[in-house]
Amino acid sequence: MQASAATMAPAIQARKPKRNLVLILSDDHRFDVMGCAGHPWVKTPGMDRLARGGALLENAFVTTALCSPSRASILTGRYAHAHGIVNNSTLLPQRLWTFPQSLRQNGYRTAFVGKWHMGRQSDMPQPGFDRWASFQGQGTYTDPLINIDGDRRTIRGYTTDILTEEAVRFISEQSGNPFFLLLSHKAVHSEFLPAERHKTLYSDKTAPRPGSMADTEENRRQKPEWVRRQRPTCHGVVGLLGRTDLDEIYRDYCRTLMALDDSIGRVMDELERRRLLDDTLIVYMGDNGFLWGEHGLLDKRAMYEPSIRIPMLAHCPSLFPGGRRLSGMALNIDVAPTLLEMAGVAAPEGLHGRSLLPILTGGGAPRTEFLYEYFWERSFPQTPGVMGIRTERHSYMHYHGIWDDGELYDIRDDPEQRTNLLAGSRPSTECNMQYRIPDPARRGLVTSLQERMAKLLADTGGRLDPSWG
Repeated sequence: MQASAATMAPAIQARKPKRNLVLILSDDHRFDVMGCAGHPWVKTPGMDRLARGGALLENAFVTTALCSPSRASILTGRYAHAHGIVNNSTLLPQRLWTFPQSLRQNGYRTAFVGKWHMGRQSDMPQPGFDRWASFQGQGTYTDPLINIDGDRRTIRGYTTDILTEEAVRFISEQSGNPFFLLLSHKAVHSEFLPAERHKTLYSDKTAPRPGSMADTEENRRQKPEWVRRQRPTCHGVVGLLGRTDLDEIYRDYCRTLMALDDSIGRVMDELERRRLLDDTLIVYMGDNGFLWGEHGLLDKRAMYEPSIRIPMLAHCPSLFPGGRRLSGMALNIDVAPTLLEMAGVAAPEGLHGRSLLPILTGGGAPRTEFLYEYFWERSFPQTPGVMGIRTERHSYMHYHGIWDDGELYDIRDDPEQRTNLLAGSRPSTECNMQYRIPDPARRGLVTSLQERMAKLLADTGGRLDPSWG
């Protein structure tokens, strides 16, 4: 159910002054490309600073690994089948509730700075924000044309730095009222273009070569046909390597990340200068992950772990201690209820996410499973629609619109997803999800996962039938 602005919950009287809130969002940043996440050579002092003073959520995921649907889920706390933004072209309806609207109605000064990307070319100010600075579509890495509160102007320089300056300016101007800042970076979306100061970094480094990247008979045997056929496309390693060098494009990806990491440091410095850092909740996260050769792919969209896992850091020293690595599941749909609870503002009924504050503060039981969905895009027809469920142990994927093998992986025993437990088990008909599985125990596991997936879908206002996707 969609909540309109007219049905938004009233303010809750807070016992203490309301904390300021900062959400920093990146684009296509993979979960393990951070120093604090153990990357062997990328240096991210800004992100590491957040982790030292806060928490690294090691099992953070998106429910749709695509920019606009994921961003809409962050803003609404709902799965894509409920909010309706299922591709990168659909406008976010103005009648659709978003959590910044509730914050603004409850006394927060609110700002959006950066990439909006719901409606492709729209850069117009959106409901819920007092301050607006955005650009059309993906924008550019240099000299962006930015719509600042309805006034479009070209600003010379590097876009990541320009967005950071706008964000710091907003923070510096605040006094009295609590504030919420959503700093939404273009980085690190392709085509990767680092800032001038970072263009020669990592020149002697090479990209990781995951084991599933190799075009071997064993790897091919484990995958559906649609995955095997991706290799020569723009989303496959063969298609990429015919145009450029994997090591160089990976280095540029990491170099482009550096200005974003600088941005985090700048925001923290400004909060510290104003003596607000300890009491401000800062959340840093990606809008989806990225496959760098796993299973022969170079993209997101698919339900593989590097695609659906995201970096997520939270920092608020007055609320929870720093230096912790938390293993509980955290989702993009959890951001809205988390920030509303921090603000002392009641969330509307029907949100699919849940607050992460119990995980951050050491209480409460984390979730054990979530629904994953990706809706087929006409502009990228080589990737089918997928509906799946990710539990603490298993990842199950069912494809729609094609008659092909499903995929099932035991994440505990096979974290790289090399052994597909449904390999060679195509659906028995084109109209149902029954696979030819001789082993009774495995057949029972698949049935259980399908039932749990269908329940998650039904409980959140969706339905599973052969016409889905």
